[in-house]
Amino acid sequence: MKAIVCTQYGPPEVLQIRELPKPIPKENQVLIKIMASAVNSGDVRVRSFDVQGIMRLVMRIVLGVSKPRQPILGNVFSGIIESTGAKVRQFKVGDRVFGMTGLKLSTNAEFIAVDQNSAVLQMPVNASFNEAAAIVFGGQTALHFLDKAKITRMSNPKVLIIGATGSVGTAAVQIADHYKSDITAVCSSEGEALLSELGVKKRVLYDKENFANLKSKFDIIFDAVGSTSKKHCRHLLSENGTYVSVRIGYAAESLRQLERLKHMFEVGELNATIDKVYSMDNIVEAHRYVETGRKKGNVVLKIGKTY
Repeated sequence: MKAIVCTQYGPPEVLQIRELPKPIPKENQVLIKIMASAVNSGDVRVRSFDVQGIMRLVMRIVLGVSKPRQPILGNVFSGIIESTGAKVRQFKVGDRVFGMTGLKLSTNAEFIAVDQNSAVLQMPVNASFNEAAAIVFGGQTALHFLDKAKITRMSNPKVLIIGATGSVGTAAVQIADHYKSDITAVCSSEGEALLSELGVKKRVLYDKENFANLKSKFDIIFDAVGSTSKKHCRHLLSENGTYVSVRIGYAAESLRQLERLKHMFEVGELNATIDKVYSMDNIVEAHRYVETGRKKGNVVLKIGKTY
């Protein structure tokens, strides 16, 4: 099978397409022909080893010393089940599925074998492979941090989303809207049109004004890009307000998150917000684009040839 291999930590050019053995599923695993994956900020951080301070040592232990221990990057996928292990009962050959692999990575390849009880689920019935892959990373990350801020326990919360036009930010906007939030979104002038499409009326354009000067107080401040600190935003929090950031903690994947994303997509409360689609052959260009920080929504990596 073809796979994109990260040969060492470094610039996008360290990524190479290689022929590797096709995985053989174990008795509790399904073999998935991957049709689409994605390139997100997490992939760029792993490839470039963009880690600061003491975390550099920690992440070398977790990921690998001079190169990723798991050389195939990517942690989201959509595809078709090609075969199943002897003890698999939850899926059958031909099922269209989507999911995430977390720190196990491995989705930037033509095939992957995953446990039937891992974060894999039948795709939304109305989603294309590109859309199914696109909603996972941003969606599960946004769910994790908004749940951490207890948005589900609030009534019409006032929510400030910083970095609202990336994969995490666009998902956070839509999830916050699902919980009937009063949303204020921070983005650049380039992202204003996208936020308008997502129905966000209160927008702060950081290239024209400083959101720190806002007079409003917020029940939740979610930094979806990790560009701030709680100290920087404390004066904007309501008395019992909560600050959460992608820089603080790891958004662990779960089947429950996939189920929620699937439901929201099927009922029209979440869209995929796809910026660009790249082929495997253009993986270097895809990483270069994501690394600019200018993407709006999701960058999809097209892998399968049949759509």
